[in-house]
Amino acid sequence: MDTEKLISHARARFDHAAARRILKEKYEARMLFAYCGGMWRAGPDLLNVLAACPDESAVLLDLYDTPVKIDVRELELAAQQRWQEQMNAWLVEHEINSQKR
Repeated sequence: MDTEKLISHARARFDHAAARRILKEKYEARMLFAYCGGMWRAGPDLLNVLAACPDESAVLLDLYDTPVKIDVRELELAAQQRWQEQMNAWLVEHEINSQKR
């Protein structure tokens, strides 16, 4: 390989890594949502905590460590919907970016 090809290849790899990082940050921000006066991040951590709650209502700490009384099943449904919507959109964008390589 000549120098120009090496530089071009390195830039493409760097651009791909930067695009992946930016995409991750974008979709992590989209996982945030409000519910019952608290801010929550949809994801496996929240879904596992909600699945472990035996009662229909509970008091949980939101992202800002504020105790919030929630309906467990409503919050679980909202978190699952947000998580799945954003993960599907993330996958579509990731596949588009991967094809550009």
